[in-house]
Amino acid sequence: MFRQIIVGLDGSEKAKMAARIGCDLAKVYAGNVTLVHVLRAERDDMDDEPSDNTDDTVPRRTLEELEAAGQRILDAGLAIAHEVGCKNVETHMPYGDAAGEILAHADRIEADLIVTGRRGLGSLTSLVLGSTTQRINHEAKCACLSVPHTLPGVKKPSHDIGDDGR
Repeated sequence: MFRQIIVGLDGSEKAKMAARIGCDLAKVYAGNVTLVHVLRAERDDMDDEPSDNTDDTVPRRTLEELEAAGQRILDAGLAIAHEVGCKNVETHMPYGDAAGEILAHADRIEADLIVTGRRGLGSLTSLVLGSTTQRINHEAKCACLSVPHTLPGVKKPSHDIGDDGR
């Protein structure tokens, strides 16, 4: 049923819960999991791009720093997969729009399920701004599961998994 599962990660607690559930489902259905974190390299974050920012107190992140932060998020997801006992796990870290990149990768690997965390925006805010999860749920060609931070009957681990505090 769910042989190819994509889990969208952004470093949030909700995304960590999504990773846990995606990996649990992969174990049940003998599926593969692809953990995806999409880097959004904003113009002001790049050292080699001109910036209108004249405030020297705001640090600008280099591409290497963005990639290192993204890798830490993927490593946290891999730690969760390991703890859950999920063996067939890959990672993918593209650049661009999060929803667009996750949907494109889902098409490429013919995903059966996309699992994302749910932010819990207020109804007016979500109506005006939308969200990555809403766009994925609306445009995906496969099943989608949006996961809240806590679920009844699911125990939170006694320690932060894959979170090195950075």
